[in-house]
Amino acid sequence: MWWENSFLRNKNGRLHLAGRPASAVAARHGTPLYVYGREAVQDKYRALGAAFGAAPAGSRLRICYAMKANALPAILKLLRREGAWVDAVSPGEVEAALEAGFPPDRILFTGTSVGVEDFRRLLAHPGLTINIDALEQLDLLAQARRRIRSRRPVRLSVRWNPGLGRGFNPKVVTAGRQTQDGTPIKFGVEDRLVLDAFRRASALGFETVGLHQHLGSGWVREDLPTVKAAVLKMLAKARELQRAGFFLEFLDFGGGFGPKYFPGQRLFPLRTYAAFLSRSLERSGLSIPYVLIEPGKYLVGEAGVLLLRVAYVKKSYGFRFACVNGGTFNSVPRPAIYLQATHAVLNCDRLEDGPRVRVTVAGNLCETGDVFGKNVLMAPPRTGDILAVLGAGAYCRSMASNFNLRPIPREILI
Repeated sequence: MWWENSFLRNKNGRLHLAGRPASAVAARHGTPLYVYGREAVQDKYRALGAAFGAAPAGSRLRICYAMKANALPAILKLLRREGAWVDAVSPGEVEAALEAGFPPDRILFTGTSVGVEDFRRLLAHPGLTINIDALEQLDLLAQARRRIRSRRPVRLSVRWNPGLGRGFNPKVVTAGRQTQDGTPIKFGVEDRLVLDAFRRASALGFETVGLHQHLGSGWVREDLPTVKAAVLKMLAKARELQRAGFFLEFLDFGGGFGPKYFPGQRLFPLRTYAAFLSRSLERSGLSIPYVLIEPGKYLVGEAGVLLLRVAYVKKSYGFRFACVNGGTFNSVPRPAIYLQATHAVLNCDRLEDGPRVRVTVAGNLCETGDVFGKNVLMAPPRTGDILAVLGAGAYCRSMASNFNLRPIPREILI
């Protein structure tokens, strides 16, 4: 099966999760239920490190987990033990990372529309690296420092917008002038203002340590040329900063590597990208101690499923509906938010059970768009069947809501 990995297996026509029948896990813990695979997360983390090598072009690699993808404390602790850093985008995420055992000097904060009160919360954790998203944030950070009367050094990097962005949907493109649907890009410091941002930061007494970029989320093979061009722009900007006298401890190339969501997906060529980055850094002549990347969904997307129970099967106007005991907005909101988002749905105990029919997997919310999948081919569903929504490890629980006052499912790591 195209979806099988160390977490998901087809054994005699039944879906197994980390060696356990999915239906048995559902019977024990109830549904709806998020289930994550410990080994699958570890495998992805180690594969990513192997793809980049221990020391790209003489630099050391730091893998910063984008915890907005999934902030389950058990996953954070697992990745901390593997050696990961954390990419946090809010003071709440910083505090969750600290509670999971990450020291401040292994946390990189990158926030947008960050105000004085946010900065005050961040400055309570010396050693944290704050990634400035706008020139205007510098004075707010200085104001927050004055309010708490801190004389401790503040490590600061600058997120710049290289003018190039890529993502599987316009809503997740985070660099460039505007998205394909005309939305202006809010992220990052404009190219022509980056040097000014470093000079202003230095004048305010901040310790400038890095340069950061992030193009967007869900890269596939076709995105490689744009991603390569952005690498070269990043290195050129770093040379400009070093010529101006700024030492860079790290270059952060962001994340964006997409996991496997459907058969035939042209996955982003990670090893090709890593080799190009390393070769380009070596040719640049730059001496950069650390190279950072920020994977999120790549590490956890394929390591999670949502288990649902079929409440009943309905036929209407020629359509067959498997009506389940969970809703997309409360559990897997991506298909309702992003037109291109796809999550395979399996009938856990009937993977190979005779002929297939086309089914719409319908949630329990008062919303027409509340469907986990349309025209899903599966064995004819029956009341009580357990269905598994794949690819639910990233941006599912973290984006879930209590719409219709329905509860958010519980989570387990096995």
